Amino acid sequence: MWVARDLGYRGGRRTGLALTDEIHLADHSSMMNVNQLQRATVGPLSSERTAQVIWQILNAIKQPVFLWNVFPLHPHAGEDGMTNRAHTKPEAAACKFLLEWLIEKLCPSKVIAVGRDAQNALDQMGFNALAVRHPSYGGQTDFLSSMRTYYNLPNAKKSEAPKQTDLFE
Repeated sequence: MWVARDLGYRGGRRTGLALTDEIHLADHSSMMNVNQLQRATVGPLSSERTAQVIWQILNAIKQPVFLWNVFPLHPHAGEDGMTNRAHTKPEAAACKFLLEWLIEKLCPSKVIAVGRDAQNALDQMGFNALAVRHPSYGGQTDFLSSMRTYYNLPNAKKSEAPKQTDLFE
């Protein structure tokens, strides 16, 4: 189980799935062995840099990973749904029972906290999680390195590494 902070406007806000943008809906369906997930939006597909890096690893490990967020909704600034902000403590507290219930029911062999915010929230709940750097804001290389080490994956060849232009919105 991987736990991140909250949904972003280019990814989870559009898909309803943690760490997953529209580009990776088919990958999510395949990983969880479910029927093809349908888009909930119209217009061109929207990609998110975090989802691109996350799914690079998920597709490489080829095993199901349950993805969740400390706050499983999309917090945005004011009335502008096309923005991101960190969830508040009261928002996280209102959803805390969901994360606790999921961990209790799923009994994951390992919980990985994607980013410091997720790590802090899991620590406060008493869950011991492996912490990895969040891939955004300059953390892509550290995230990929940590996950490749944890899952015993070979280092990416230069041709396999995502292009810098693909990683930024």
